[in-house]
Amino acid sequence: MLKNKIVDDTETGIQISKPADFVLNVIFIIIAFACIYPLLLVFAVSFTDETTLTNAGYSILPTKLSLSAYAYILKNISAIGGAYAVSIFVTVIGSVIGLIVMALYAYPLSRDDFKYKGIFNVIIVITMLFSGGLVPMYMVYVKVLHLKNSLGALILLYLFSAFYVMIIRTFYKTNVSNSLIEAAQIDGAGEFLIFFKIVVPLAKPALATIMMFSMLVYWNDWYGPLLFINDTKLYNLQYLMYTVQAKISNLSMIAKGGQINLNDIPSETARMALAIVAIGPIILAYPFFQRYFEKGISLGATKE
Repeated sequence: MLKNKIVDDTETGIQISKPADFVLNVIFIIIAFACIYPLLLVFAVSFTDETTLTNAGYSILPTKLSLSAYAYILKNISAIGGAYAVSIFVTVIGSVIGLIVMALYAYPLSRDDFKYKGIFNVIIVITMLFSGGLVPMYMVYVKVLHLKNSLGALILLYLFSAFYVMIIRTFYKTNVSNSLIEAAQIDGAGEFLIFFKIVVPLAKPALATIMMFSMLVYWNDWYGPLLFINDTKLYNLQYLMYTVQAKISNLSMIAKGGQINLNDIPSETARMALAIVAIGPIILAYPFFQRYFEKGISLGATKE
């Protein structure tokens, strides 16, 4: 009688009662709806007529469809395409190189037999507590490294994160057995062979998670181009969207003076269209990394 009321997860061995399972499913459905609804609303508003939006307000089902917002922001399709190419290049190259650097830095810090790990731990902790400030950073990038109007500045800006190193180091220590490393050393494996053949495959969930976080940082970056990029051909997508939005705001201010018809400027709908244009590719990356997130959770839950 009791077994009929139990939901048995054969993968984890956890038993959950049917009422509890039902409640948990309802909770997660509500949470999922709360996350998806704003995105659907933004998508719907981006296809709504500006005048209708002003009169009727926001609605998940637009009463009058219009493509004027997308037509407005896509007038210069070549600039949009170039900005997409810059964003994709910087995101992919920066996140890959950054992940390699941080993974290599975290590995010796996770080893108990590395006698200098205390010094290198202090070095990265100092970067978390203190910063040189904006002016010294700008002078280093522009005067010393000569990265003004260079994609190298956008890549280098977020290449290394002490916080991400701490996460990777902790994952190494808790999920990579010292006996496994010692066995590989006995068999004659060098440190690089141990790292790439043993440690990296075992740390895929953590590395994939950090990869995703890094990609989000690079993709959403507009501050780097604001500081270091003057050439419009090197604008990334976020900064290009920022300049377009600023232009819309300026036109709206002029329109209030009577020089331009305010209804001809898709201000609110254009902002939503900008969000849809910018968010598309990064959403497509989530399904690829989702399986690694789930594996990381299960490893943490079942490890003895």
